[in-house]
Amino acid sequence: MSLYTTKGAITVTCNKRLTPFLEQEVKELGFVPEETFVTGVRLNGTINDCIRLNLNLRCASQVLYSLKKFEAQDADDIYRELKSYPWETLLKPDGYFSITSNVLNETINNSMFANLRVKDAIVDRMREKTGKRPSTGAELSGAVVNLFWKNEQAEVFIDTSGESLARHGYRKIPGRAPMLEALAASTILASRWDRQSPFINPMCGSGTVAVEAALIATNTRPGLFRSNYGFMHLVGYIDDVYQEERGLLEKQIIEVPGLKIIATDLSEQAVSNARKNARAAGVEDLIEFKVCDFAASPVPQPGTGVVFMNPEYGLRLGEISALEETYARIGDFMKQKCGGYFGYIFTGNLDLAKKIGLKAKRRIEFYNSTLDCRLLEYELYAGTRDPRKQQAVTE
Repeated sequence: MSLYTTKGAITVTCNKRLTPFLEQEVKELGFVPEETFVTGVRLNGTINDCIRLNLNLRCASQVLYSLKKFEAQDADDIYRELKSYPWETLLKPDGYFSITSNVLNETINNSMFANLRVKDAIVDRMREKTGKRPSTGAELSGAVVNLFWKNEQAEVFIDTSGESLARHGYRKIPGRAPMLEALAASTILASRWDRQSPFINPMCGSGTVAVEAALIATNTRPGLFRSNYGFMHLVGYIDDVYQEERGLLEKQIIEVPGLKIIATDLSEQAVSNARKNARAAGVEDLIEFKVCDFAASPVPQPGTGVVFMNPEYGLRLGEISALEETYARIGDFMKQKCGGYFGYIFTGNLDLAKKIGLKAKRRIEFYNSTLDCRLLEYELYAGTRDPRKQQAVTE
C-alpha cells in the first residue's frame, strides 16, 4: 500500500491568524477542509495531494501526513508505539531523516528527549528489518518525521514539506525587520486589492510585500522557487508526479496588462535589496522602484487601487516620539495624495496608529512573529465623493 495514492488525514499548518487565508487557498485548489483550527486546517488526501499543496500554498508552514495516532503516558510509550510502525516501507535504509515535535506532556521537560526516543524507535526498527540504519540530524534536508504529543494523546506524521513553506525561497536579502513571506501574502489576500489596479508600497524595505503582490497578481506560486521537499526522500517517490505538478505551475502564470506596482523607500540600500529580491522572484520588470520619502511616492490618479505601508512599530526599531510624527505624516499623505484608494497600515503599535488621524474601516488581526499586530484598512474617498468623509476622525 503506497501512501502516495492512499488517502489519509492531512494537517496543513500555518502561523497564528493566517488560517482564514490558508483555508481560502486550500478550497481554491479543490480540497474540502474537514476542520479548521487556530494554526491550520485538516483534510483528507494522499501524499500526491500533499505534493500539490506544498507547491501551491502561499500562507502555509507545513503539510503533514498522519501515520499513526495513539495514547502515550511517557517517552517509553512513544518508543514502543513507533518501533512497531513499518518505517522500512517509508524511509530509505541508506537515507537521512530528521525529527521535529510539538510536545506538552508532564513527563517531558525537554522536547529533545522526546525527539531522541522517536529517533531511537525508528533506527532500531530499521536496523532490525534492513540491517542498516539511516543517518539523522537537525537539518530538514531529507525525510522529516513530526511528533505531536499533548497530554496522553500522540500523533506521528510525515512532514512532506521539510523546510517551512512560510519562506517562499526567493528572498536573498531580508532587510532589518522583514515580514515573513506567508504573512505578507496573507495581508494582501486580506485586502480589497483586485490584482489589476495599482498597488503602491511606500516604505517597501526589502520588498517582500511588493514582490508578493506581483506573484499573486500573476498567479506565480511558491513551488517555482524550491527544489527540495520532504516528500522527495520517501520510499516510493516518483519524480514524474512532482515534475507534472511543477509544470502546471508554469502554465498557470498569467500576464496582467498595465499592472502597476510601485515600491519606494527612503533608503537607497533598501531599494537595491528589494530590486534584487524581485529579480530573484522573476518579477523585477513588474515593479517600479524609486528612492524617495514615502510622501513623495507616485500614486496614479485618477483611479482606484491599494496603498500598503508597514511602518516601524517603535518596538524593535526607532523611537516612539520620532514615529509619532511619521504616523501623522502617513495620515496626511493618504488624505492628500491617495483619494479613491484603499489604504492599509500594518502595525504592531495601535497607539501610534491613532496618530494617523483616520478612522479604520476594518481591523484585521495578525501576528508578526510574536507581536500582536493589526492590518488597518482605510477607505480614502476622492474629493468629489463626499467631502464630509475627508475629515480626519481620530481613533
